[in-house]
Amino acid sequence: MNKKILLLNGSPNEFGCTYTALKEIADTLEKHDIKSEFLYLGKQPVAGCIACNSCGVTGVCVFRDKVNELLAKLDEYDGIVVGSPVYYAGPTGQLCAFLDRLFYCSGGRMDGKLAAAVVSCRRGGASAAFDRLNKYFTISNMNVVGSQYWNQVHGFTPEDVRKDAEGLQTMRTLAQNIAWLLKNIEAGKREGLPAPVYENRVATHFIQR
Repeated sequence: MNKKILLLNGSPNEFGCTYTALKEIADTLEKHDIKSEFLYLGKQPVAGCIACNSCGVTGVCVFRDKVNELLAKLDEYDGIVVGSPVYYAGPTGQLCAFLDRLFYCSGGRMDGKLAAAVVSCRRGGASAAFDRLNKYFTISNMNVVGSQYWNQVHGFTPEDVRKDAEGLQTMRTLAQNIAWLLKNIEAGKREGLPAPVYENRVATHFIQR
């Protein structure tokens, strides 16, 4: 089974607490013969969506950066795990700007992929940040993968996170569920089970004229 999961690290610290959680997922996926690939956004500012809608014509974002690099490879991935530290009970600004543009430009290419969010915090705000990230998936026909608890780790340093036994176990369980679901999807395809065929999108406004 040739499957690959993208692990998107939205922390400005490449090998910090968020990476430590994502690495636990990668190591567990490897045991199930599933490849993973890290994408680190870096420390530079990320432009937010300016609602120019040029991506609807060109299929790419008007800002030539890592969003377009990922769009070019998007079909290689069977699932995406998005990781972020918690800033004021939310994900990082760079990550939200990146995801706003990525998902808006994707044009339905997220359909059917597996998805999960992972958050890292010192103490509080994890569930609010977790909820924010999951909203990208649930509006994009993705299959959100759960675990034994909300996908969060706690600690101020990577060393702290490595002591979070429950948090790391939650990451491993999440990875096991990802692997199991990928195998089930593959089995369904072998049996000829088709993917959902969606109706043409209906978009209405709350104020009708």
